[in-house]
Amino acid sequence: MRIKVLQNRKLKIGIVVGEVSGDTLGAKLIRSFRERGIDVEFEGIGGPQMIAEGFKSYYPMDILSVMGIVEVLKDLKKLFAVRDGLVEKWAKSPVDIFIGIDAPDFNLRLSKSIKQKQLPIKTVQYVSPSVWAWRQGRVHGIKASVDLVLCLFPFEKNFYKKYDVPAAFVGHPLASQLALENPIAVAKQKLGLDSEQKYIALLPGSRRGEVERLGQLLLDTAKIIDKKHPEYHFLIPAINDARKQQIEALLTDYPDELKAKITLLENTGTESKVGRMVMDASDIIALASGTATLEAMLLHRPMVTFYKLHWLTYQIAKFLVKIPYYSLPNIIAGKKVIQELIQRDATPENLANELEKLMNPETAQIQVMQLLTMHKKLLAGNSEDPVEAILDIF
Repeated sequence: MRIKVLQNRKLKIGIVVGEVSGDTLGAKLIRSFRERGIDVEFEGIGGPQMIAEGFKSYYPMDILSVMGIVEVLKDLKKLFAVRDGLVEKWAKSPVDIFIGIDAPDFNLRLSKSIKQKQLPIKTVQYVSPSVWAWRQGRVHGIKASVDLVLCLFPFEKNFYKKYDVPAAFVGHPLASQLALENPIAVAKQKLGLDSEQKYIALLPGSRRGEVERLGQLLLDTAKIIDKKHPEYHFLIPAINDARKQQIEALLTDYPDELKAKITLLENTGTESKVGRMVMDASDIIALASGTATLEAMLLHRPMVTFYKLHWLTYQIAKFLVKIPYYSLPNIIAGKKVIQELIQRDATPENLANELEKLMNPETAQIQVMQLLTMHKKLLAGNSEDPVEAILDIF
């Protein structure tokens, strides 16, 4: 009924995303609105996929790609200027709805500013911050500044229910998008790779700071693996030309014998799928902890995850985290399914050792079956339609 009413008027929706995964969700959301025959204009901060859908982006998406507590401090002035610029723009010409997709540190502050200015704008947070995991006190701020939280996982909606925060479980689009069966030979063929060659995917992350902080760790790991298991080759995705050049610069310090076994694949087109394609075509994955671990889980590829933060950021985070795991597969499973190497444990030697364990077919298959089980679990949840959930707050 709500959709039928809105088909007779024009909507204006503001969206802000800060990274590739948010850009993917944003583009899908834009298409979903239009597929229902709703006349909508979209503006704010978006990436190439959203822009290809006609989205008007006032700032480059990369401006929000800052990770960590300490790391954000040096960019605070710039981030405040972006936030204030959007608020000023929407104060003069309000959108009907503001949807912050992920990037919670920025988007929740933007929602708060919208409410404080008493702008006639409904606020939505699409992708819950990990409030159930750490800094749980944030839930009260979310309740005050957000009209609706769209949750990707069912346990998140249950958490918000305890605090009377309006929330809808809309599911993760990748759970239904990625097939339960995806032969690795087909994935290798799509990338023009040798179907008989064994590959290890090395994913330091898509941000400049992540490649800077974690790239050498992965390449040092590859060097160790190559000496012990020369039959393996390596795949590294680069989300754009800037990341490709950054990785190539790191590679100059490594021997030609190793470089000959490393294939660097750059993203092409507007859809940022190179990381997913690389993981799909790999026999084993080593990746920085983050949203990519969910993709690896849904691709059912054996993996090891790792992460290193600024030392002060890590010390602060240790006191705030309320759950025993860092990676989404382990959080969803409620137990350790994949190995996590965090901070001091994230060394080339430890990472190489964990990857070596997954070279055992039996060990790898046990993990694969657990990942497949979790994929099926996400598909079985009773999810709501995100467009209908958003429009219901009018």
